[in-house]
Amino acid sequence: MIRVLLVDDQRLVRAGIRMLCESVDDVEVVGEASDGAEAVRLDRSLLPGVVMMDLRMPRMDGVEATRRILASRPTARVVALTTFDDDDHVYPVLEAGARGFLAKDADPVDLLAGIRQAAGDGAPFSPHVLKRLVSRAVSGSRRTAAEGLTGRELDVLRLVVEGRSNAEIASALYLGPTTVKSHLASLLAKTGAANRVQLAVKAVREGWEP
Repeated sequence: MIRVLLVDDQRLVRAGIRMLCESVDDVEVVGEASDGAEAVRLDRSLLPGVVMMDLRMPRMDGVEATRRILASRPTARVVALTTFDDDDHVYPVLEAGARGFLAKDADPVDLLAGIRQAAGDGAPFSPHVLKRLVSRAVSGSRRTAAEGLTGRELDVLRLVVEGRSNAEIASALYLGPTTVKSHLASLLAKTGAANRVQLAVKAVREGWEP
């Protein structure tokens, strides 16, 4: 059973996600918080498997709450919940340690899949949100490709930036799934990114040219 803590200042949003979780047998909502300070307190007492974290809230926002939760419990799995207006907060929450981000208006099936992915040490993200982040970040000056990356790693990076899954990358580059995972692991190690989502946004923000 995946134990979930819902954090959002809108009661209607929390109610909707709770109803969605109650519709399946493997996800259970164990607590709700309406602001970041309450989320930090409940995380310490409930020890949820996944924290679904809103970004803009009173008293303490989702970025600071994520930072504090992970400071006291480094194994916590936090997934940011974002809307179109929250895009500027997404990269900071990833830097704070969130495993990924999901749009609040995501398809219910995708939202549940994201919770399960996070519980399994994955990095769930909504591809269309990632594309918005990338398009905003492209406005700055660009440099040549990051030093130390091979040509094939740059090919993989380009598709990661586009929001492609491992299977889609393997198909596009005629590689095996294991090879794609190996290239991703190398990219994370060389760039210092914590996960594929952070890798994609970092690549564009820092002006790499995949």
